[in-house]
Amino acid sequence: MSKKNKLNVVYSTNPDFDYSYDENEEVELLPNNEQRLYVSIDRKKRAGKEVTLVEGFVGPNEDIKGLAKSLKSKCGVGGTAKEGEIIIQGNFKNKVYDLLLKEGFLVKKKGGN
Repeated sequence: MSKKNKLNVVYSTNPDFDYSYDENEEVELLPNNEQRLYVSIDRKKRAGKEVTLVEGFVGPNEDIKGLAKSLKSKCGVGGTAKEGEIIIQGNFKNKVYDLLLKEGFLVKKKGGN
């Protein structure tokens, strides 16, 4: 079981208590104009190399991976999408910000500059 699928029940006196969980919980995709995304530059745990970090996406993994693929191709670099974050290699904060605005997302910059 992954960390987010664990139940936090230690003991139950109810003999009919069901310890199972719903594995097929599908995250519903919010429309672009309701998504609030945050764009920042991150250097932590990356040996000093900069990455552009997009946080706050709400939706299924297929949709976040599609958005990440689009951003990576428009920036001409590599990256990944995992756990609700998009990581773009390099400092593309302003470019990613502009691209997300054109897509209709509500975007905010985090950090300086």
